[in-house]
Amino acid sequence: MDIKIRNLSQVYKGGKRALDDVDLDIGSGMFGLLGPNGAGKTTLIKILVTLMKPSSGNVTVDEYDLIRNRREIRGMLGYLPQDFRFFSRLRTWEFLDYIASLSGLRDSKARKKAVDAMLEQVGLFDVRDRMANKLSGGMKRRLGIAQALIGDPRIIVVDEPTTGLDPEERIRFRNLIADMGHRDVTILLSTHIVGDISSTCDNIALLNEGRVVFRGSPSELISMARGHAWRFEAIDSELDGIKEKFSVISAVPSENGWEVHVVGDGLDGFPGEEVEPDLEHSYVYFMEHAAKGAERTA
Repeated sequence: MDIKIRNLSQVYKGGKRALDDVDLDIGSGMFGLLGPNGAGKTTLIKILVTLMKPSSGNVTVDEYDLIRNRREIRGMLGYLPQDFRFFSRLRTWEFLDYIASLSGLRDSKARKKAVDAMLEQVGLFDVRDRMANKLSGGMKRRLGIAQALIGDPRIIVVDEPTTGLDPEERIRFRNLIADMGHRDVTILLSTHIVGDISSTCDNIALLNEGRVVFRGSPSELISMARGHAWRFEAIDSELDGIKEKFSVISAVPSENGWEVHVVGDGLDGFPGEEVEPDLEHSYVYFMEHAAKGAERTA
């Protein structure tokens, strides 16, 4: 699949510009869309899944135009929205069976086989007879993944998938996403949580204030933060000074006080040591420093 986004803008009533002249190419495989809350990610997602028409610009999916060929593009899509909802009076398998029928699986025997296989894949087979509204938060999210995958879509769009999940469910979700990435499909994962894409996506884009400020690989983004990531051993009285000078990535209690990871342009006399940045260091450094006032591509 080849998704081309050109000069895409979205202006809401009152003049609020959620997207500002976005250009982006998304091919097969896992693609991460990263940015802070309010960056325009959900607006872009709603346009891509045909729930919203843009103010200007165009999107094509292979030979199909997003506006003229909405029916064809919808037939390719699997979508897990941030506010995933379901029919509370249906059992887990009944809900997925209903979604499968909407996806074109008309034969009841084939549909049952597909539903059972999908429930097994997402770890919900043992609770298939439980009412969907009685599932845990993590299980509901897995049901959301199942309904996005049940029709074997060629494009899978997932919006803020791990919001509200505990660490165990986040890991489970990331493993599911990684398994999906081996298929010959396009998977667009939109999130403000760096960890959701750090181990799954080969290509990423950063969106900030409605504009694409970076497009490239995670390793390219990480390279921009080398020489700007630091670690301190600090006591309580030193923390405020560190926070005033640097962007703090983490502060973890240690034997002597705190182990603090930060990003910034130099130590400026603080007693720290340089560390190899990971994607979270790099994302914070780029958004706080390199992205200010300028659009970047890679």
